[in-house]
Amino acid sequence: MTAATQHRTSTALRQIVGSSRPVSWINTAYPFAAAFVMAGGIAGTGVTELVLGALYFLVPYNLLMYGLNDVWDYESDLRNPRKGGIEGVVLSRRWHRVTVWAAVATNVPFLVYLVAVGDPTSTAVLAVSVFAVVAYSAPRLRFKERPVLDSATSSTHFVSPAVFGIALADGAFTGPVLAALIGFFCWGMASQAFGAVQDVEADRAVGIGSVATWLGAARTVRAAMACYVVGGLVLIATGWPGMLAALLAVPYVVSIAPFRNLADADCEQAHAGWSRFLWLNIVTGFLVTQLLIWIALR
Repeated sequence: MTAATQHRTSTALRQIVGSSRPVSWINTAYPFAAAFVMAGGIAGTGVTELVLGALYFLVPYNLLMYGLNDVWDYESDLRNPRKGGIEGVVLSRRWHRVTVWAAVATNVPFLVYLVAVGDPTSTAVLAVSVFAVVAYSAPRLRFKERPVLDSATSSTHFVSPAVFGIALADGAFTGPVLAALIGFFCWGMASQAFGAVQDVEADRAVGIGSVATWLGAARTVRAAMACYVVGGLVLIATGWPGMLAALLAVPYVVSIAPFRNLADADCEQAHAGWSRFLWLNIVTGFLVTQLLIWIALR
């Protein structure tokens, strides 16, 4: 392999991997793995399903979600100052076709396996999950540009792996389990809505719609705060000690509260809150893990 070929291959890999948002990999793999284990799915041959399912939601799933988004949103990404770092690359047009093929090639084998080892219920959940990933950015569908539906679809990206984990493990969707999933869904909607606030002016300038361009910066922040609160309250229904997770909504509310009166013209100031959000997720994930271990050992 020549030096030029090595350089081209290395560049392609960096672009493709970068487009999958490595910082967000855990956000989809963890819900699946935690739900699968807590639902008792590791008995017998379940370890293989756990490992391959977690691997799917770790990388291929994110490449499908974010890689295709970077292809379809290329023009707007060029104008987005947040692109090019931890929040995603500007995927060079040269690698668009390669990224699409990489997304398809890495997803299909895992999907075939997960359908084969699952049942109609788990397969239906997986179908919804993959559809939501594609529909969020795909031309004509573009759920990301439909206010409220954008937040609901984004939340589905992260909650559906957990639902799939439970279904694949033949777990029961009891009251506490549904409360946990609903609370998680509220968290996801709130997080997506707040993330859209920082782009209100930029999105309006290029004709992109979102829950934030529809409500405006201040009202979107308040709606996100309300969703976090509702999510926390719903988690109380999980019972002891799961209800302690309700307290984890508090830091998110406190973190975005300073922006509750943010003017649309100053929307980019919300980026500071979004940066805190990314780090807050790491702390929250650690605390949720400790709580799950406690529940498992009881």
